[in-house]
Amino acid sequence: MFDGNRSAPAPAGCVAHRPGRNRGSATGACGLAFLLLATNAAAAETGELGNVVVTASFRPLPVLETAASVTVLDAKTLADAGQQHIEDVIALVPNLNWAGDTARPRYFQIRGIGELAQYQGAPNPSIGFLIDDMDFSGIASAATLFDIDQVQVLRGPQGARYGANALGGLIYITSAAPTAELSGRVELSAADYNTRSYGAVISGPVPDLDSEFRLAVQRYTSDGYYNNVFLHRSDVSGLDELTLRGRWHYEPSDALRVDLVVLHTQNDDGYDEFSIYNGRTTYSDQPGVDSQHSTGISLKANATLPADLRLTTIASYVNTPIRYSFDGDWGNPSFWKPYTYKSSEVQLRSRTTRNFETRLQSDSRKGPRWILGVYALELRETLADAIFNLYQDPTADYLPPESIAVTTSWYRAQSTAVFGEIEQALGRGVTVSMGLRSEERTVSYNDVLTATGLPALARDFSPTDRLWGGHLSLDRKLTDASSAYALVSRGYKAGGFNLSPGLPSNELAFSAESDLSAEVGYKANIPSRAIRFDGDVFYMRRTAPQLLTGSQLQIGNPSSFVFYTGNASSGLNYGLETSADYQVTEAWSAGLALGLLQARYHGLVQNQVELRDRKLPNAAPWQGAINATWRNPRGAFVRVDLTGMGSYYLDLPPNGTTSRPYALVHGRAGFESTRWSVSVWGRNLLNKDYAVRGFYFGDEPPNFPNKEYLQLGPPRTFGVSITARL
Repeated sequence: MFDGNRSAPAPAGCVAHRPGRNRGSATGACGLAFLLLATNAAAAETGELGNVVVTASFRPLPVLETAASVTVLDAKTLADAGQQHIEDVIALVPNLNWAGDTARPRYFQIRGIGELAQYQGAPNPSIGFLIDDMDFSGIASAATLFDIDQVQVLRGPQGARYGANALGGLIYITSAAPTAELSGRVELSAADYNTRSYGAVISGPVPDLDSEFRLAVQRYTSDGYYNNVFLHRSDVSGLDELTLRGRWHYEPSDALRVDLVVLHTQNDDGYDEFSIYNGRTTYSDQPGVDSQHSTGISLKANATLPADLRLTTIASYVNTPIRYSFDGDWGNPSFWKPYTYKSSEVQLRSRTTRNFETRLQSDSRKGPRWILGVYALELRETLADAIFNLYQDPTADYLPPESIAVTTSWYRAQSTAVFGEIEQALGRGVTVSMGLRSEERTVSYNDVLTATGLPALARDFSPTDRLWGGHLSLDRKLTDASSAYALVSRGYKAGGFNLSPGLPSNELAFSAESDLSAEVGYKANIPSRAIRFDGDVFYMRRTAPQLLTGSQLQIGNPSSFVFYTGNASSGLNYGLETSADYQVTEAWSAGLALGLLQARYHGLVQNQVELRDRKLPNAAPWQGAINATWRNPRGAFVRVDLTGMGSYYLDLPPNGTTSRPYALVHGRAGFESTRWSVSVWGRNLLNKDYAVRGFYFGDEPPNFPNKEYLQLGPPRTFGVSITARL
């Protein structure tokens, strides 16, 4: 159980049960869950059933009382279904997808909205990403799972809660809290591909300071899944990830709580994951790097004031240097003979974010409950981007020299916002809530481009956007164990500018966009039936949606393939999301997550030509996950996960290629006790090949025909993990 204050959340999938229930298969359990829900909800008994609390909203609320579409993955689910990174559990969240092009997921899409990549120095994310209230939007490589308590995904626009960086939704990660008793653990893992992991946690009280602390450290290394035959290396896409986290909880009285989190992550990963032949064998002579080092701190204080008032203040700071490079020709001198062909790009990026939020709220149960607050965000980024290209055809009369283009840019965005929310109980279990947010975003940008044989080019932009968003919801408590809601919400995202050289002047800037979403949902947590269920249908209209497209400016020069953002005239996204947990017997439990989605754009112009209306990229028409778990009271356990996804476009035009539908099987089995546990696990047990990113352009001399190139997801892996606890 979870009391909304300091208890740990109940494990997903480990809901309360009624002894003596018949056993059944995982598939039959999920079907029976829906049947029982439909026929017996009215007979539900009073009480909650393993109801997790959503803390990403203004007020901590049980999922059952949250009038929005939200998925919460707790620590037990992350341990059973995951391994190292949020990448491992994304499939458990309906209508959440991610795009590759990096060593670890950095760009996410919720309900079809989100970025596929960011190459230039003007970050403007559509999906908010917070780790312990620190802003990692657009740089989510830091999201390792070691000692994480919850992953919360709020689907749909979060205009009132988080503003311009959460047009499509919000991913909110919280680490495990300090404990009142001395505790700790050591975790060791080993797997194929030379994978190793070492982690330790210690937590306990500091009575003299009215405090509790927690320290966690983990190191994870792997050779990765690609073999470079030119360099005779199997570690060109290797992973080397370090996570250090410290938490301090100070509570001198019931009226004051202060939480301090310090985080440092180092992802020193390789990136050599594209091949001319679309396999796991690469031929590049300049394998890439995807390195991200992040250091952050957050402070959250809650003060209880007279008259049932509460003051909450949140401040955070994150500094992140990033080095990202890749071999643009994916070959080597011998590979391309008789042609001389070399292409590469190196980016050195440094990003700093500062957040501040303070809000005053009324917690009174008499009359309306309200929230008033202010918010400020500053994001600074510098980028040095160097592109090298050489192509010589021995049959040509002229052999051009190597071209070098270097862009150095400076970017600063400042956002200030005021927001409020009011909630009123209308009687008969009906509650209405309304939230509004007004935000001003000012950007200052300048850069200098120097290229071989051309004069230096300097540019600067300083747009200002005034934006607003909000929500109106109606929640009806049907029984003590079920509720239904209706929600209308508006999200927004600031405009921006394109930085790729060579673009026409009319494509340098793009305008702000907004979306208006309506959804209805039903939630139930029925102890008498051992069922937890939620489902919703949604319909969203987008105005001037920002879409990232691309064009190759020079044939024979893959680095001249430029990405730029333009506004379509409109967009339409609609679908369904549902999830359920069912305790079949005392030992058997099952879970289900399903997302259905249709997402299209209308009226997108590229190179002064209006493109045919089409579905959005990375918007799978369906994705689902089914799991079954057996747990013996003596400690043995087995969990099997089946996840799948339908075919979707890999990018916008001119890329007309699609991914293939796929299903993956993961499993874990072992033994656990209060003092230790051991498990063996496998991911992608059927060793399916599936794409996580795709491009369509010309990269093969001498004619450079357009062709599809794919980045593949991880292959089959096996490992063993051991945990010892104090």
